[in-house]
Amino acid sequence: MIVVFTGNGKGKTTATIGQMLRAVGQKKRGVMFQFIKGPWISGEHKFLDKYKALKGKLEIHRGGKGFVGILGDKLPFAVHKKAAQNTLKAAATAIKSKKWDIVALDEVNVAVSLGLIKSADVLKVIKNEPQKMIVVLSGRGAPKSFIKRADLVTEMKEIKHPYNKGKKAEVGFEF
Repeated sequence: MIVVFTGNGKGKTTATIGQMLRAVGQKKRGVMFQFIKGPWISGEHKFLDKYKALKGKLEIHRGGKGFVGILGDKLPFAVHKKAAQNTLKAAATAIKSKKWDIVALDEVNVAVSLGLIKSADVLKVIKNEPQKMIVVLSGRGAPKSFIKRADLVTEMKEIKHPYNKGKKAEVGFEF
C-alpha cells in the first residue's frame, strides 16, 4: 500500500510516526528516512535513543541537511541535493531488503518540490514494493503523480496555527 500524507497543515510527520508505532505494536518493523530534517535532535530521535531495544524494529534515519534556503540555511543547493539523492538510495535499499513492513519517506514531497530529487525516481523506488509493505510519502505539496499512484491520500489542512501569530516552533510539539 502506498500512503500519502500531504497538505499545508501540521501533522504529516506525526501521522507517519503514529502509523509506524501502530505497526511496531503489532510486531511489525518500521523505518523512516527523513529527507529535509537536518542534524538537530527532535523528540522522536530522543525517544529512540532512550529505547535502544527498538533498534531493528523502529528506526529513523536523518538524511537531510536541514531546511533548504530558509531559516539561516547557508549550505549550497548541491549539498542538499546530494543528501536527498543518498536518502532515496537508502530508502530503495530498505524497500528491496523486505526487512521492513512500513517504510516512510518523510518530507519526500518537499524534496521533490524543491528539485532535490525527481518524482519519477521516487516512483521507480516504490514501483515494486513488496505486497504486504506500506510505503508512506509525506510532506507538503505531494506531486500529482504520487497522489495518482497512492492507495490512500490524506491532506492536512491548516485552519489555524500559532506560527501565524509569531509563535516559534515548540519543543515536544513541532519537533
